[in-house]
Amino acid sequence: MPVSTPRRSPILSLGAALAMALASPAFASLPPAVNGEPLPSLAPMLAKVTPAVVNISTKTRVRARDPYFDDPLFRQLFGNQGVPRERVEQSLGSGVVIDAAKGYVLTNNHVVGGADDITVTLQDGRDFKGKLIGSDPDTDVALLQITADKLQALPIADSSQLRVGDFVVAVGDPFGLGQTATSGMVSALGRSGLGKGFQNFIQTDASINPGNSGGALVNLRGELVGINSMIFTPSGGNVGIGFAIPTDLATGVMKQLLAYGKVRRGNLGVEVQDLTPRIAAALGVKDTTGAVVTQVNAGSPADGAGLQSGDVLTAIDGKPVRSSQDVRNAEGLLPLGAKVTLSVKREGASRDIEATITAPRLATLDGGKVDRRLSGVTLSDLTAEQKAGGLFGVALTGVKPGSAADRAGLKDGDIVVGIGQRKIVSVKGLPLGVPIPGQLMLTLVRDNAIYYAVL
Repeated sequence: MPVSTPRRSPILSLGAALAMALASPAFASLPPAVNGEPLPSLAPMLAKVTPAVVNISTKTRVRARDPYFDDPLFRQLFGNQGVPRERVEQSLGSGVVIDAAKGYVLTNNHVVGGADDITVTLQDGRDFKGKLIGSDPDTDVALLQITADKLQALPIADSSQLRVGDFVVAVGDPFGLGQTATSGMVSALGRSGLGKGFQNFIQTDASINPGNSGGALVNLRGELVGINSMIFTPSGGNVGIGFAIPTDLATGVMKQLLAYGKVRRGNLGVEVQDLTPRIAAALGVKDTTGAVVTQVNAGSPADGAGLQSGDVLTAIDGKPVRSSQDVRNAEGLLPLGAKVTLSVKREGASRDIEATITAPRLATLDGGKVDRRLSGVTLSDLTAEQKAGGLFGVALTGVKPGSAADRAGLKDGDIVVGIGQRKIVSVKGLPLGVPIPGQLMLTLVRDNAIYYAVL
């Protein structure tokens, strides 16, 4: 069968001719202007931003052992060859210079947390040893300092002025490839519920990949609006859902890290739960958005401000409260001494209440009230930082020299997680008025190890 030769259409010929013309030296680049207007470009802005974005590499020494050598037979056969050995873990991330004169660099806690060696590399290739000023796992913010000249810092914008739809650019060092910029827009604001800690994320579709963590999220003026933190992905790569810590939050944490080396958090002294349609109906509230107060702690800021059980919190400092998580976030993100306006609904009427964030008062108890053998010991609830680390129980303080507790080897800072066969989670859960016959056995946590003490 003869094969016919296809005829080239005039349109294709014209397209090919145009392509050849555009490939010629005269058309090798886009024109600088169209109809007298310059073409839009992010290049001038990025030229100012990228020198302030740094690469951060860390080394962490970890002791590891072969689990086979936990077997007594293997230890007998091979002696001390199973002694824990040290391995070095390395990781990469990004950071942002926010004070050129003092060499301060903002990054993520998960980039530098626990690292033994931190190296900060500038865009011009210079390397410097990074000093960790402080970090806050609950907000994933960390502050480093380097000693270097000719640094360039980013101006910081008011992230509360961001709107959904604003254009943003993420700059960092994804996958350790080198400095990279990706553009997108603000997809959502105030995101939370993405894990532990206090969260108020900016969501963006600008590509944020591994290694971008700690890098800069900037607006089109080249001002810092967020610190890139994490991605939501089923595959490990970018799918257009990235999250950044807003500068308002990051700089607030930074100020506390500079002042105290850690974040000192306060509370309102209330217990809250989500407002459901049934609870709203029972309280006579038409709107089902908010958090209902279930308990007000005596002597707390909320108590002093006049907050009551059954009040529905609808906003804190003008920011809407949509769930109980919003209240917990607000408590954790506000510094000690901050004055806040609580918008509440009570018996169908709306009102504003002023309160001041104060340090939480930890419940304490004389150990002698639990058992006479614990006389000379004070038992207290754990701090928020200890609880955030997954601990429970009550802490021992003021162990009196010569007391039964002292003779049994108890020390200040020990955490009691069990008395006899009873699990202890707080001072409120301690057994009172119930004699403990026989020996008093305590289960303790000390330096991340579990011990038993008998009194």
